[in-house]
Amino acid sequence: MVALNPLLPPSCSPSSQVSRNKHRLTTQTSIPLTIPFRRLHAFNGFIFPSTKPIHHTLRPGFKGIAVMTDDKSTMSSTEENLENIAIFNVDPALKPYKDHFNYRLKRYADQKKLIEEYEGGLEEFAKGYLKFGFNREEGGIVYREWAPAAQEAQVIGDFNGWDGSNHRMEKSQFGVWSIKIPDVEGNPAIPHNSKVKFRFKHSDGVWVDRIPAWIKYATVDPTRFAAPYDGVYWDPPLSERYQFKYPRPPKPKAPRIYEAHVGMSSSEPRINSYTEFADNILPRIRENNYNTVQLMAVMEHSYYASFGYHVTNFFAVSSRSGTPEDLKYLIDKAHSLGMHVLMDVVHSHASNNVTDGLNGYDVGQSSQDSYFHTGDRGYHKLWDSRLFNYANWEVLRFLLSNLRWWLEEFKFDGFRFDGVTSMLYHHHGINTTFTGNYSEYFSEATDVDAVVYLMLADTLIRNIFPDATVIAEDVSGMPGLGRPVSEGGIGFDYRLAMAIPDKWIDYLKNKKDHEWSMKEISSSLTNRRYTERCVSYAESHDQAIVGDKTIAFFLMDEEMYSGMSCLTDASPAIERGVALHKMIHFITMALGGEGYLNFMGNEFGHPEWIDFPREGNGWSYEKCRRQWNLVDTDHLRYKFMNAFDRAMNLLDDKFSFLTSTKQIVSSTDEEDKVIVFERGDLVFVFNFHPENTYEGYKVGCDLPGKYRVALDSDAWEFGGRGRVGHDIDHFTSPEGIPGVPETNFNNRPNSFKVLSPARTCVVYYRVDENNKENSNGNVVAAKERLAAEDVGKVTGESASIADKDPNFGVVEETSTPVLVAETLEKPTSLESEVLDNNEDADN
Repeated sequence: MVALNPLLPPSCSPSSQVSRNKHRLTTQTSIPLTIPFRRLHAFNGFIFPSTKPIHHTLRPGFKGIAVMTDDKSTMSSTEENLENIAIFNVDPALKPYKDHFNYRLKRYADQKKLIEEYEGGLEEFAKGYLKFGFNREEGGIVYREWAPAAQEAQVIGDFNGWDGSNHRMEKSQFGVWSIKIPDVEGNPAIPHNSKVKFRFKHSDGVWVDRIPAWIKYATVDPTRFAAPYDGVYWDPPLSERYQFKYPRPPKPKAPRIYEAHVGMSSSEPRINSYTEFADNILPRIRENNYNTVQLMAVMEHSYYASFGYHVTNFFAVSSRSGTPEDLKYLIDKAHSLGMHVLMDVVHSHASNNVTDGLNGYDVGQSSQDSYFHTGDRGYHKLWDSRLFNYANWEVLRFLLSNLRWWLEEFKFDGFRFDGVTSMLYHHHGINTTFTGNYSEYFSEATDVDAVVYLMLADTLIRNIFPDATVIAEDVSGMPGLGRPVSEGGIGFDYRLAMAIPDKWIDYLKNKKDHEWSMKEISSSLTNRRYTERCVSYAESHDQAIVGDKTIAFFLMDEEMYSGMSCLTDASPAIERGVALHKMIHFITMALGGEGYLNFMGNEFGHPEWIDFPREGNGWSYEKCRRQWNLVDTDHLRYKFMNAFDRAMNLLDDKFSFLTSTKQIVSSTDEEDKVIVFERGDLVFVFNFHPENTYEGYKVGCDLPGKYRVALDSDAWEFGGRGRVGHDIDHFTSPEGIPGVPETNFNNRPNSFKVLSPARTCVVYYRVDENNKENSNGNVVAAKERLAAEDVGKVTGESASIADKDPNFGVVEETSTPVLVAETLEKPTSLESEVLDNNEDADN
């Protein structure tokens, strides 16, 4: 029996750094990960226990505002008690690193105290966008820019014919340039939606034009190849500003995340718009019962093929897909459908693009006068990008304000922080193996400046929007990353379980079906710190980038071009592929974490790979789109995988198994190729054997009583053969001596017998015997019930989840029975009778 170890680091990626894009990263060699695993007892292993103006308020002579370094000195003493750090109660194995935690907590407290003293508090500090950039003030527009290295500066644009001689800026003692441009006849001198730039002269006497660092919109001339971007003054009249109509929905107890890229969401080979995504794609996401949308590539990036990770303009929405008002419409539409919206925020690095991006402000000055570190420390050699100086006062203002901007102006509900591993360590995870030894996380290699920034960021986010969801993309598994700042952690709600997709790709590429290890699969999925929540996923955008394939394409490859029609019998490759696609995604969801993520299109087995338009493919958008027509065509088998994706999300909707701290793996049988586990009070049976069907297969469980099928991957509407009876009652039998696990069956006090067909997964729920309703009455058709729940139209029939049982979907919080699916015609014989193999749902 496997229980989750609180002392283990989260499931770490065996590679030293994730390679997101072949254009920007080199492929890393996978290194085996060895982490000692301590087994815990089955029964106790899972139950858990005043506003001040910004610059002129700084006292003359104040030292340390520009830079707070991560050397051994700190700037001031803190009154906080650092002797009783709560994270040591969660994980006593961290106590040997008490000095490290004390140091970083003191650095955090000192930095926060300085911000409170000189800026009026963290929240006020993060309102930088109200001072920097272009802002309307009484009688005109005020423009401010931090550029200490500039010798002279002007603002230029359409409004002055790109001649800044009459719009020279003044420099403060802190390197901030400013100008107030009076209104003309009562109207702004700079018209809304007109182009602007910051022109400055640096030390060698050269004048350069740059996009304002705090610009809220930037565009490029689409008729000119490789044309530079222009900053755009965005201040629409009230009649043109989008007004949010819907409140933010309640925070999901467990995020079921749909990762999406707006630009590539069209079925046509072109860039899609925010409004089209809102109107056409959001309903699909909601129909499949996701409760969270994670948007990639929102921040402006001049290089489309960077997938949005080489950000050039941090406060600007990507203009390829529309305007800021269009993005607000999208987010409001998602809220109206009951979904949270997360933003993929990139604060780990910045594009090295000098013409369009923040890097253009680096003209060889010292690090304290720049957004970035100088020399090698300021450059990521794998990503070919610039690295922030998180100790710099103005960098902190810029990044923290950036978070507040997206939360308040656009109503995002949280963030997925990209590249956190690169932030946490001076080596950025490059050529580094994380074995789970704590000394790898808490040493001189740790970038405490970045850690302090992330702690400040989390504090700010919670203060502004307590219901925010914050996720870290970290491959190292640093302990404490997912614990609150108040305990000494860094504060993330979740981290991505990045080792899981690596394991599946390894199996699909290198192992035959009979070589799959049930123990290794189970261990890979459960290898995490149970006190720090994870978002699991079988594949994201990373796994489908050019040069690689989606899981569906790994499984079925070229047969997907000719063998997906239901009008012909499925080939062995297609039958295997559809079956394993369902099983891989579902066991990842059910066993791999406390949240789940799916990348756009993978829910229905999108074929091939992703390839952004570039010189190497003739600037084609053919592989940079989503072929929704595949899942919408009724006679194609893609609909089966999509229906199962919808059903497994709905299963969590009804039983909340992702939030359950009860997770027990009772059997990993290598000969049978079967994994049995419990999540909450559900019992999951996964049979990975390519051939063997087991009749009367004995599975252990915790609670005695009557069990029925809740979800069955072999159901007809999921492309299966309908071999498992859904109206069969499975009564438990006691096993061994109560309270003596070693006498039980697989350490479980009860058991029941099931039919387990080859390459299927079936979930069983315990019937609430206190519900006196007739189990054969009051049956509500699925389409009617789903419509009542405002999920949307469901295509095809659905009969897999707890048919005809009023107890289905009943959890402790509610006494209202919920049916998920209506009943199709299915076998009336006992479950042990297997249908003829020639019967197929496709015919």
